Amino acid sequence: MSKHILNSPKSLVVDALEGVALLNPATTLDRETTTLLRREINNEQCHIISGGGAGHEPAHAGFVGSGMLTAAVSGQVFASPNSRQVERVIQRLAPTKGTLIVVKNYTGDVLQFGLAKERWSATHPNDDKVRIVVVGDDVAVPRSQGILTGRRGLAGTVLVYKAAGAMAASGAPLDEVEHVAKIIAERCATIGVGLDHCQVPGTSKGEAYLNDDEFEIGMGVRKASPIPTASRLVDELLTTITDKTDKERGYLQFKMDGSDEVVLLINNLGGLPEIELAVLLKEACTWLKNKKITVYRAISGTVVSSLSLPGFSITLVLLPTEAVQPTSFTSDHDFDKDLLLHLLDAPTEAPGWRWHAKVKPEAQFEDEDSHKLKSKAGKSTESTVQGPTLPDSKLFVECIEAAIKNIDYSEPEITRFDTVAGDGDAGLTLKAGAEGLQERLAELSSNSLVESLNTIAEVADVKMGGTSGGLYSIFFSGLAKGLIQAQEELKEDRATPALWARGLEHALNTLYRYTRARPPSRTLVDPLSSFIVTFAANPSKIDDAFRSAFEAADATRSLQAKAGRAAYVDAEKIASADVPDAGAIGVQVILEGIRDVLTRSESKERQSS
Repeated sequence: MSKHILNSPKSLVVDALEGVALLNPATTLDRETTTLLRREINNEQCHIISGGGAGHEPAHAGFVGSGMLTAAVSGQVFASPNSRQVERVIQRLAPTKGTLIVVKNYTGDVLQFGLAKERWSATHPNDDKVRIVVVGDDVAVPRSQGILTGRRGLAGTVLVYKAAGAMAASGAPLDEVEHVAKIIAERCATIGVGLDHCQVPGTSKGEAYLNDDEFEIGMGVRKASPIPTASRLVDELLTTITDKTDKERGYLQFKMDGSDEVVLLINNLGGLPEIELAVLLKEACTWLKNKKITVYRAISGTVVSSLSLPGFSITLVLLPTEAVQPTSFTSDHDFDKDLLLHLLDAPTEAPGWRWHAKVKPEAQFEDEDSHKLKSKAGKSTESTVQGPTLPDSKLFVECIEAAIKNIDYSEPEITRFDTVAGDGDAGLTLKAGAEGLQERLAELSSNSLVESLNTIAEVADVKMGGTSGGLYSIFFSGLAKGLIQAQEELKEDRATPALWARGLEHALNTLYRYTRARPPSRTLVDPLSSFIVTFAANPSKIDDAFRSAFEAADATRSLQAKAGRAAYVDAEKIASADVPDAGAIGVQVILEGIRDVLTRSESKERQSS
């Protein structure tokens, strides 16, 4: 075991959050949901909430305080919190002027926070007061590699917290707070360097990943050696960020003509000595000055760590030369450089925010020749929307039971497929969801259709967890909301095939907001999309939709993975194994159960007639 100072790995996160709560008496800790909140909640202001896996301290709980976050939801070390934790925070803050969720672009975070937001929207269909901004500022991963996953969210996320939090503290409406968050998010770029990997408490120490003379650019993207001088390393990193001619990594439009103005953030990833961090700040400021890029603010310190990882990241925010005015609403503000700097300079009581001079970093050097010198928690209102009724609720429950049985029977095969081309947990994850649904079958028998779909979404989220649980949960939450909308649009109170088709289309579009997987991608999206698209084209021929989905699931065996865990596995290994995607087969197994029940029902109807 590696060396750590803690009570136990199991209690680590809660113990640490209790320490942060002691450090900041203006906060309160909800132990059950591992959420730190401001003690005094001002519902005349918009709220900013965030969170993610623990291990990135001071993110995220260290940024709870007036002028920054209202609440931060923590998962276990490097694991996203579940959507129920997030939703509880949203409920506690309601009624409110508006809530903006800001999360880093990592699959689990986006899914779980997005699911909480979508579930809120499903139960509050006329309420647009909860919104989400996903920050992806990493420039290390080339565009061609991150087509589906996008840029990772790194230290630039904290600058979004600060600007949006200060805007919210001014009493601004949600539109303006969200607009400021998007300006920073879209104009920042980050790249990191690691000298070694970190060690998660409670896990066995693995073999060294990097040799003594090796380092890693982009945190897992590329190894290099030998370790260069600070000036050479900074030159390589800042060149990557500012080179707009680089089609793979040039995300920001630097002009490099003397007119560019930036905010600079040097972030310690956890284990780099402060003295080395200071050298990096000096080299970055020198490089930018030589390139005639004006630094308006310089910030340095640990804002988003990775436990004790010895490394750092550099973030630049390219300040706008002209006001970035909104197009969807009107405002008296000029959303320009001066406003953004004012927001970054605004006071905050968040203990994790780093002090910085509110002027340009222009140091003076002397040498021997010159001189010897508590929340008022609101409660969420239960939805009164009933949604369309089922023509045959017994048949609906029978379909669910058949899907549960199919999953249980097929789990070993799904697990085998995922062991070859994934994490090996797909079968057990699906089975956990099926078992959770089995426990609540009686509840589904008595609920309305919309209530039942929301229950399925909840079970998928809580019992399955992870990426697949989040995907299924978002899908069924979207389906519940889609059926309500379809009921209003079609003026139909019964769940007809046409209404189901419209609701399924909405569910798929909702899912697409939180995953970049599009068919063909060797993911569960392939058969799911095939089924929905075919069914929507002709709701009277559901057999065609089943057939299309099954063909799409089988076709994944010959596809190169574009998303999911398999995207990181050796493509040749997957191809030689000739196995379909486990997630796709999971969808097929569910649909097969539903098809069998519907086929038997139709056969009985024909016999009786």
